[in-house]
Amino acid sequence: MAKVKKAFFCRECGNESPKWMGRCPACGQWNSFTEEIIQKETSSPTTSFQSRSAASAPIPVSNVQRHEHKRIDLGNTEMNRVLGGGMVPGSLVLLGGEPGIGKSTLSLQIALLPNGLKTLYVSGEESAEQIKMRADRIGIGNEECLIYCETKLESILTQIDETAPDLVIIDSIQTIYSDLLDSTPGSVSQVRECAATLLKFAKTSGTSVIIIGHITKEGAIAGPKILEHIVDVVLQFEGDNNNIYRILRGNKNRFGATYEIGVFEMRGDGLRSVDNPSEILLTHYDEPLSGIAVGAAADGLRSYLIETQALVCNAAYGTAQRSSTGYDLKRLNMMIAVLEKRVGMKMYAKDVFLNFAGGFKISDTGLDLAVVSAIVSSYFDRPIADGVCCAAEIGLSGEIRPAPRSEQRISEAARLGFRSIIVSGYLRKTLPKPPKGIDLIYINRIEELPRAIFGTTPE
Repeated sequence: MAKVKKAFFCRECGNESPKWMGRCPACGQWNSFTEEIIQKETSSPTTSFQSRSAASAPIPVSNVQRHEHKRIDLGNTEMNRVLGGGMVPGSLVLLGGEPGIGKSTLSLQIALLPNGLKTLYVSGEESAEQIKMRADRIGIGNEECLIYCETKLESILTQIDETAPDLVIIDSIQTIYSDLLDSTPGSVSQVRECAATLLKFAKTSGTSVIIIGHITKEGAIAGPKILEHIVDVVLQFEGDNNNIYRILRGNKNRFGATYEIGVFEMRGDGLRSVDNPSEILLTHYDEPLSGIAVGAAADGLRSYLIETQALVCNAAYGTAQRSSTGYDLKRLNMMIAVLEKRVGMKMYAKDVFLNFAGGFKISDTGLDLAVVSAIVSSYFDRPIADGVCCAAEIGLSGEIRPAPRSEQRISEAARLGFRSIIVSGYLRKTLPKPPKGIDLIYINRIEELPRAIFGTTPE
């Protein structure tokens, strides 16, 4: 019977050592050695999914039989959208996010939905009573949802083999440990070993697995970077704990695209899917207000309209302030410099504050024109003409550049009843006929913007 052989490896350069060292002699990094298994015990207990895996031999790629797998409907429209139409059988999905953002709520909600899936929810952080309290608040729609509170990997695999679920949810991977390693749960070696074992189980049994992962203070998935390489899909749950809206974004997807997003609203009874984000990002006022512009944004295949709010006032302390919520501050300073240089607006003596409705963080350059329109509107204290929205990028020379996926933005604006949309003049010959009820306003230079949004040139 072979014993377990272990060694220590440097996370930075891979240097091997028979014992732990404070500093790597190869690369000079401190505290970078982690314990790894070289050879496991031959008499270690095996589960049936390991015994079912047959030895394979190399075959030509042309002889590989391709099978069309029907995706699993999780019963959540936004989750299905981000995954590319549902979950692929035998896939391993990693869901990460900040503490309290709603990762456990979303996972438990999927397990409790009436989707016809036998689900095993493994919790290493909460007791069964705590999960039951949350389940009562969310609503139990799936009687085949099994709760199992355990952190030992071997026990979890045994229960999975006995219950034969369609979906396994692990909350969280940082709390799971294996007896084959002496390190504590959450360490680099434990996270990597547990994730690799769960991946092998998913691929050999065809059971889909969702694992929840913590993130570091920098926003990256906690644990070794190899964890993100092991899994098939990496989902990031984003949002502000002070705001009720959450965004589910795919950072990696082996079975689909990574440009889709899902929008959720956090409520007392769980997370509600927001099928039409524009309904929460637009505000209807009794009278027109200055400093407010509507921009047509595009994130992935989804287009939506968002309200851009700007406030321009005289600098009280000599040095002008620039503040932005949800928008890159450096890009805001660029837009202000373009206005001062190309339009002649005296922005050096003005404080500028920018905000997006709903607390959203936007990185879409197609909203440049909406940002500048809101600043111009507040600067002259004149509201933008009713029924006008914007969709274009602005260059440093003042030219108006086409926004990506302009056709989708125009269609979304027309669907929500906007009468006109300001776009780049370079699209005049390439865009098809716009939808009925909306007019296209083409501008080539930023100097033409005030007349386009006000109808007249401001004094």
